[in-house]
Amino acid sequence: MPRSCSKIIVTGGAGFIGSHLVDRILSEGHEVVVIDDLSQGRLENVSRHLNNDSFKFIEADIREFARVEAIVKDADAIFHEAAVVSVTRSLEDPAYTNGVNVAGTLNLLKASLNSKVKKFIYASSCAVYGEAESPQSEESPTSPRSPYAVTKIAAENYCKVFNRLYGLEAIPLRYFNVYGSRQSYGPYSGVITKFIDRLIRGEPPVINGDGEQTRDFVNVSDIVEANMLALERTGLPSDPINIGTGTATSIKDLANLLIDITGRKHLKPAFDQPRIGGIRHSCADISRAKRALGYDPKISLKEGLVKLLNDYEELFHFNQKVHSKPLPQLI
Repeated sequence: MPRSCSKIIVTGGAGFIGSHLVDRILSEGHEVVVIDDLSQGRLENVSRHLNNDSFKFIEADIREFARVEAIVKDADAIFHEAAVVSVTRSLEDPAYTNGVNVAGTLNLLKASLNSKVKKFIYASSCAVYGEAESPQSEESPTSPRSPYAVTKIAAENYCKVFNRLYGLEAIPLRYFNVYGSRQSYGPYSGVITKFIDRLIRGEPPVINGDGEQTRDFVNVSDIVEANMLALERTGLPSDPINIGTGTATSIKDLANLLIDITGRKHLKPAFDQPRIGGIRHSCADISRAKRALGYDPKISLKEGLVKLLNDYEELFHFNQKVHSKPLPQLI
């Protein structure tokens, strides 16, 4: 990380990915200011830092420009993780999703420009590709299949415009399917979290569709590393960069791997209707990330899942009482 970067803003810093970024930035001796409205994030994700003089938490809504501008003042860099991240939620309420994901991002870009922020790193998504042929490179056509995906493309384009017109170094990182500790369980959870929750309950994982659809599952620690590499590199264009592993895993194989790891071998996956707005195949071509950032993902899916399951008490700490059947000790 450049020595010139001392005050770093993390929007959505009490959330899943954002809180891991906060941990890493603080560990490197820098000041962190978190902006989070706690609509999806949890204060306990960053609670261990509350007495750290280098950490500040501000509960705020990124749709409120005056508030955002005041917070961003004197910041050196911004990691923009705050977003409505659920495809399902975006289908239910596209206007709210647009307000947070597009208008909120525009507010942050404007505030960054006014405050002469050195670097703006934006969390985009592989959802922008839709059904583009897999593996997807950054040159693959974008074909959004949900309001969520539309908002991510729009925000990426704002990053590009602010770079070209105003010189703001704004870098979109297109995350593929991120998993890891602190990923909360709820109506909009990712498939890994849902599968784990059911297995811990002694229930079979439920697959939407035939299970042959594929995803590129990337551990949150690799996502954090990619963000830090983007912060360190200078002169990056505002072209999007895929962040994944380059390995496709079918949902059926994921379910069976989790069944094997948890020792719930008597359970067999159940099948339900495909999800509206879902895509068939998704896998990252990470050539640009390797070339531009020096990015090299370290955590295999099995290794990451074993670690996640060993941390399951943290993942499900708010709902432990429902888990009557303990997991075996994992190696």
